[in-house]
Amino acid sequence: MTSVRARHQQPNPVDDDGEDARILQSLGYTQQLHRRMGAFGNFSASLSVISIMSGTLLLFGFGLNSGGPSVIVWGWLAVGPLVLCLAAALAEITSRYPTSGGLYYMARQLGGERWSWYTGWLNLLGLLGGIAAQDYGIATFTAAWMNLQFGYTPTPESLLLVYGIVLALHAVLNLFGTRLMNILTSVSAWWHLAGAVVIIGSLAFVPSDHQSAGFVFTEFTNNTGWGVPVYVILLGMLLPVFALAGYDTSAHLSEETNHASVAAARGIFRSVAVSWIAGGILLLTLLFAIQDYATTLAGPTGVPVAQILLDALGEAAAKALLLVIIVAQFLCGYTVTASASRMIYAFARDGALPGSERWKKISPRTAIPANAVWLAVVVAFVLALPSLYSSTAFTAVTAISAVGFTSAYAIPVLLRLLHRDRFTPGPWNLGRWSRPIGWVAVLWAGAVTVLFLLPQSSPITVDTFNYTPVAVVVAFLIAALWRRFGRSSYHVPRSSSPSEDKQFEGII
Repeated sequence: MTSVRARHQQPNPVDDDGEDARILQSLGYTQQLHRRMGAFGNFSASLSVISIMSGTLLLFGFGLNSGGPSVIVWGWLAVGPLVLCLAAALAEITSRYPTSGGLYYMARQLGGERWSWYTGWLNLLGLLGGIAAQDYGIATFTAAWMNLQFGYTPTPESLLLVYGIVLALHAVLNLFGTRLMNILTSVSAWWHLAGAVVIIGSLAFVPSDHQSAGFVFTEFTNNTGWGVPVYVILLGMLLPVFALAGYDTSAHLSEETNHASVAAARGIFRSVAVSWIAGGILLLTLLFAIQDYATTLAGPTGVPVAQILLDALGEAAAKALLLVIIVAQFLCGYTVTASASRMIYAFARDGALPGSERWKKISPRTAIPANAVWLAVVVAFVLALPSLYSSTAFTAVTAISAVGFTSAYAIPVLLRLLHRDRFTPGPWNLGRWSRPIGWVAVLWAGAVTVLFLLPQSSPITVDTFNYTPVAVVVAFLIAALWRRFGRSSYHVPRSSSPSEDKQFEGII
């Protein structure tokens, strides 16, 4: 009988006699992807996906309407440590299981096949929703720049067209291999940090007028239609939760990373920490630079961040800085697409997707799962189609991403807490803090998942309907039906790592 491990040994594996290949083999897989990414490249990938100039800025207008400046500031400060707890708990597990499958592989080792199956589908939903949210956001910022440059007024149809072009560009760039990815993710990290410094410096020193501290830290605005302030404040949490998601990218790229047991874990934790600090400073600077609140919300650009830049710095500077932001967002979307394609490849490699044979194929020239790349962008395009008739479609897509990511992150952590005997820590671990941090992370993730399934605007109409629950239900129905008819093809190898025989000691 063919062993499970043998079933996962694909032809023409990449030669790799190092420790990483040995660890991967002990987890049940043969090295296929090229390990050309270093620790900084892995960290940069997650930093790029989190993207302080993407998630924070894309939902900035949503935050201004759902609680206003005070909720943006205090929500960011409150949510950051909770996300760090979840990231740290996930990083600890990633150190033990550094595979492209990431979360669903962890769930298989710690909880069994059923947990693994649904974790994988939730993670995939989060990644595909992440591509849709990032790339549609790029389209809106591009439209704002075109409004300043050419007087262009976007329509839902034209935004969808720009969105499709951005998706296609990301797909094509992702076909060039890991070497280009390593370069672009490193460039992206420096671009994000340098760009943030330029924007922060410009908004801090150029405008002659700034808002008061009282406005920034206490102003509450409710344009949601809901009359319960506490509920509005909770809705405003979507901004920091979405903005600080996507750090599992480090795990999905671990089979292309050298010394992945440590580098991928550190990439997860450090990317969240850096993004929380830098993103908080960026948000504060934007809030202080608001010249007129009403104009910011309803300006001709249609993008509050663009309106702030225009009002505070003038047209020329606003156009230049918008280009800086758009490039950062484009690099972010490129990396999200890479992460999603690796998840699809890994999930298909284990037989979890309809047509798995097609999606797990690797290009012999570039060692890239090209079919998985195209599948990712096509599904992301479908997720954004409701934007043609719904003004709240974008926030719904971000909520889909946040729900998929957060719940998928929490499941391996929960299983690790419930089944202590099944887990031996890797070289990066939390020591005695593992359980308290883990429980905080799980409780937080559960609350957030429920929250983002609830209505975001009132009254609830076709135009304002939050279709996040619909997307989640559809994903679960597909997962359940395919599990019923296709589960016989699903085989995630059991770990036989030598690290089970000894206890590692590590630090954050």
